[in-house]
Amino acid sequence: MNNKSATAPVISLTRLLENARAEITEKTPQEVHQLMGQDDVLLIDIRDIRELTREGVIPGSYHCPRGMLEFWIAPDSPYHKPALSPDKHLILHCASGWRSALAAKSLQDMGCPRVSHLAGGFTAWKESGNKVEEKT
Repeated sequence: MNNKSATAPVISLTRLLENARAEITEKTPQEVHQLMGQDDVLLIDIRDIRELTREGVIPGSYHCPRGMLEFWIAPDSPYHKPALSPDKHLILHCASGWRSALAAKSLQDMGCPRVSHLAGGFTAWKESGNKVEEKT
């Protein structure tokens, strides 16, 4: 007997993103632009290094690969990076806002008090006419 429902995903990506977005804060490119430069704000680019090299970066953003985010944030991790202080307002972004929405939810679940993400990601940032620079 072939039971296709046994192999169906428990939750779809669309539903997972909808659930995350219902619980996190999204910022527009304009809102992020206004917040940048404040001492208590850190813009975190979670894209893969190849994306940064190919597409460029938002000036002043801190690169943390998505796969290392929780490890670099957690103070009890051997990989902890003090620059990623949960005392700051952490604004995450990826290419389109999918990975950063899920990552923001994860950090929120870890207890980070001020975390949000850039709605539409790096693509929305560029389309809004904001500055982009080459990865150095």
